[in-house]
Amino acid sequence: MQGFTYIDLAILVIYLVAVLFVGLYFAKKEMKGKEYFKGDGTIPWWVTSVSIFATLLSPISFLSLAGNSYAGTWIMWFAQLGMLLAIPLTIRFFLPIYSKLDIDTAYHYLEIRFNSKGLRVLGAVMFIIYQVGRMSIIMYLPCMVLSNLMGINVNILIIVMGIIAIIYSYTGGLKSVLWTDFIQGSVLLIGVTFGLFFLIGHIDGGFGAILQDMAANHKFLAVDQPIFDANILKDSVFLLIVGAGFNTMGSYVSSQDIVQRFTTTTDTKKLNKMMLTNGALSIFIATVFYLIGTGLHVFYQVQGNVLPPAAQQDQIFASWIAFELPVGITGLLLAAIYAAAQSTLSTGLNSVASSWTLDIQERLSKKKLSFEKQTKIGQYVSLAVGIFSIVVAMVLANGNIKSAYEWFNGFMGLVLGILVGAFILGAFTKVANTFGTVCAFVASTIVMVFIKYGLPVVAPEVTVSIWSYSIISIAVSLVVGIPTSMIYRKIKGDSSVPAANTTIYKD
Repeated sequence: MQGFTYIDLAILVIYLVAVLFVGLYFAKKEMKGKEYFKGDGTIPWWVTSVSIFATLLSPISFLSLAGNSYAGTWIMWFAQLGMLLAIPLTIRFFLPIYSKLDIDTAYHYLEIRFNSKGLRVLGAVMFIIYQVGRMSIIMYLPCMVLSNLMGINVNILIIVMGIIAIIYSYTGGLKSVLWTDFIQGSVLLIGVTFGLFFLIGHIDGGFGAILQDMAANHKFLAVDQPIFDANILKDSVFLLIVGAGFNTMGSYVSSQDIVQRFTTTTDTKKLNKMMLTNGALSIFIATVFYLIGTGLHVFYQVQGNVLPPAAQQDQIFASWIAFELPVGITGLLLAAIYAAAQSTLSTGLNSVASSWTLDIQERLSKKKLSFEKQTKIGQYVSLAVGIFSIVVAMVLANGNIKSAYEWFNGFMGLVLGILVGAFILGAFTKVANTFGTVCAFVASTIVMVFIKYGLPVVAPEVTVSIWSYSIISIAVSLVVGIPTSMIYRKIKGDSSVPAANTTIYKD
C-alpha cells in the first residue's frame, strides 16, 4: 500500500498543464458572438459526442457507480438502459426540430414555438440557478475525496480545478470546451477500462470469480427485486428503465449544457451519430464501473485482501486506485476522476454564459447586441460564475452545510426536470400556447414538490418511487397544459397555429 506518491502528483500536474494548453491552442482563433457559444463549424461530430458523454458522467457517478455494485447489486445499472428509450425518442422527434430551426439555445425553442420571450427567460433562469449549484457540488465532492487520498489541501484542489476551467472557457468558448472535454472523456474511458483489466488480473480466478460472485450473492439482481409492477409508483426494473429514460430525455431536450452540443451542426446525420455514440459510451462505461465494483467486492470481501484507509462505499474505487495500482498509474487514474469534474465544470461555465447572454441579456436588451458585445458578456459571465462556484465549493468544503446544498441541488434538479413538460407540450401538440404551458409548469412544479417534500410528512406510509417522477411530471403537464390552452383559445378567440417546424407535425 504505497498510496499517492510524488510521481503520481507529477503525472497529475503534467496532465492538468496539458489540458490547459490544449484548451488554449483551440482558443487561438478569436471567437465572436455565436461562434463563441456554438463553435465555428469545424468540430467533428465524434468530438462532440465524447463531450456529451463527459458532461453527463459527473465525478459523483464516477465515485458512486462502482460503490453501488460493491456494497449492493447492479439494480442501478438498469438506469443506463433508459438511454435505449431516450435516444430514439430524441432522434425521432426533437433533433429534426432543433436542426430545422437552427436554435441558439435550448430555450430559444420555447420562444419560437410559443412566441414568448417570458418562457425563454423562465427556462434560462431555472437552468442557470440549477447549474451554478450543480457546479459547486461537483467541484466540492470529488476534491474532498481526492484531498483525503492525496494529502493535498482541498482548497488548493478546488482553486486549481476552477482556474483551469475558467481560463479555457473564457478564452476559447465552446470550441475549447469541446476539445478539452474530448481529452478528458478519453482519459476517463482509457483509464477506467485499464483499471478493470488490472483488477481482473489481480483477482484469484480472474473474470470467472466476478461472475461467480454475481451469481452466488445475487449481485446482478436481488431475488426479491420485481421486474415489473403495474403500479408505477413502486420500484421495478421496468419502471427504473422507463423513468431513467424520460429523465435522460429531459437532459437531452431541455438542458442547455447538452442542447448546446446539438447547436454545433444542423446536419441531422451527424446529430444522430452523436447520440448513438454517446449512448454506446455511456452504457459501456457504466458496465465497466459495475464490473469494477463487483470485482472489488471479490477482492476485499471474498478473497480477504486488506481494505485501504477511508474505504467507505463511495470511496472504495478511489481508495483502491490510490493503494493498489502501480506508482504512476495511480496518478493517471486519479487524474481521470479530476477530469470528470473539470469537464463538467467547463461545460457548465460555457452553457451558463451562453444561456445568460442569448436567452436573458439579449431578450431584455432594448437594442440588438453586437457579436463583440455578446462575446464580452459571455466571457464576463463565465469568469464571474466560475469564481462564485469556486467560493461556494470552498464554503462547502470548510463548513458543515453539505446537506443543505444537497437539498438545494435536488430541489433545483427536480424543477429543471419539470421544464421538459413545456418542450413536450410544444413539440407534440398544436393547441398548446403560452398560457397553458405556464399553467402546466406551475401545476407540475406544485405536484412534484409536494410528492418529494410534502408527502413524506403528511403520509409517510405512502412511498413514490423517484423513477416515476418524470412520468408523473410529464403527465401533469399534458393533463393541465392542453385543456387550459384550449379554454384560453376559446375565450380569446385565438385560432393561431404554431410557427413552421416547431412541432412534430408537417403541416
